[in-house]
Amino acid sequence: MEFIALLASLFLVSIASVTSVSISGENFCQCMADYSKISDQNIHTSNSSLYSSLLQSSQQNPRWLNSTLKPLLLVTPSHESEIQAGVLCSRKLGLQVRVRSGGHDYEGLSYLCKTPFIIIDLINLRFLEVNLADETAWVQSGATLGELYYSIATKSGVHGFPGGLCPTVGIGGHLSGGGFGTLIRKHALAADNVIDARLIDVNGRILDRRTMGEDLFWAIRGGGGSSFGIIVSWKIKLVQVPKIVTGFTVDKTLAEGVTSLVHRWQHIADKFHEDLFIRVIIQNVGSGNQKTVQASFQSLFLGKIDRLIPLMKLSFPELGLQAKDCIEMSWIQSAQYFAGFQKDQPSDVLLSRNPLWKMNFKAKSDFVKNPIPESGLQGIWERFQQEQNVYIILDPYGGKMNEISEHEIPFPHRKGNLFNIQYIVKWDGIGVEETNKHIHWIRMLYRFMSPYVSRSPRGAYINYKDLDLGANEQNTSYLEASTWGTRYFKGNFKRLAQVKNKVDPDNFFRNEQSIPPLPCLFEITEV
Repeated sequence: MEFIALLASLFLVSIASVTSVSISGENFCQCMADYSKISDQNIHTSNSSLYSSLLQSSQQNPRWLNSTLKPLLLVTPSHESEIQAGVLCSRKLGLQVRVRSGGHDYEGLSYLCKTPFIIIDLINLRFLEVNLADETAWVQSGATLGELYYSIATKSGVHGFPGGLCPTVGIGGHLSGGGFGTLIRKHALAADNVIDARLIDVNGRILDRRTMGEDLFWAIRGGGGSSFGIIVSWKIKLVQVPKIVTGFTVDKTLAEGVTSLVHRWQHIADKFHEDLFIRVIIQNVGSGNQKTVQASFQSLFLGKIDRLIPLMKLSFPELGLQAKDCIEMSWIQSAQYFAGFQKDQPSDVLLSRNPLWKMNFKAKSDFVKNPIPESGLQGIWERFQQEQNVYIILDPYGGKMNEISEHEIPFPHRKGNLFNIQYIVKWDGIGVEETNKHIHWIRMLYRFMSPYVSRSPRGAYINYKDLDLGANEQNTSYLEASTWGTRYFKGNFKRLAQVKNKVDPDNFFRNEQSIPPLPCLFEITEV
């Protein structure tokens, strides 16, 4: 507390005298030295030998690698006090802040900005502490999902966490946007299982759940944490999993009846037993005259094969699942299986921060409340013929997701949604013409899907960020931001804006799709 008081007093005394100071890396470094004993090795100017490699190391979408929107410097803090100093110095010098944990932001907003800015990269803040006595864990925001899963597995074979499938995703962004994976139908979202957090606010204070209050704690669990401060660490609730689980992947092509199978899956996937999760990955395979559409029915079942097969024969006999299609494994092996590794590889493969596949991509998302008719599916297949590296991922809801109110946390897409859609197009090459061609294609597909998905508003998932929905760099207008805010958060968007007004009324923490401040007394007609 003494350190925080010192920071605040230094800040209040000095801020008025530096409004006209020229912005430079040297100014920032001197400011940091005034506030914190940060090592020179943790501040990287554009002249530093590690600047370029650090800047690119966590950019998971190569589409942005050649952007001219580069930070004045990178800060890689090793301690919370260095983040506090970084926030106060950025305010003092009129710089924007971008915070990066895993670098998976789909639109690059964690490391791109059109005005002078710094990146606070949390790569050094990766501490994990698993406590089996109360089935919880503290995890710093710079850790990845793979590191979390690995740490849990080293302590227990019967515990897991309901996070996402990609092990290189950073904890900070994942939890603050919601986060879901194979355990969603049994244990809901990752953010539903957060029970405490440590956040550095705009004034450099470190707050936990008690000191930040329930409104702010509500907002950071699914409302996009970068709008409210810098979340340094999270306390999560572990969930129990069987010692043995079962996975399978069954591939079907157009010639093997994929249209009717996907159509049938839509009617039943949200109604399966909550121990059964089956998602569908649809893609092009082959080339030339052999090109076709393939759907992979990929499943995690929280139990053994002998219990799964009768359940599938009862619930989804059309798929024709047999015992030979199934693989029994531990929960940590299932994390490897869904990430694209072999289940028998050492589990430390999950510790790598380098994704197995890395290509330029553009993504969009939808939520579906009524099954898409076969004619709609056939329209998708026709559009697939115009592209090569395209994917549609259908993730089923139901189960525990139906039991939680859409207002419990900011993520509102609960009961009534059958599944989520993620659309992805990938390509090689960095030319503007090449990029525009593929982005035009996915926008065309998105327009085609409008009759078949949620509406008023048409829903979207904040962790699949999409600037096509609307964006404004200053992001101060609630009405303007509503064009995208209500798609991500529905009726929760207004409450998020009111929380923002309480904790960051001057809108220091902002990006093109951050939450704008809205005074609670401001009367406005809902859009």
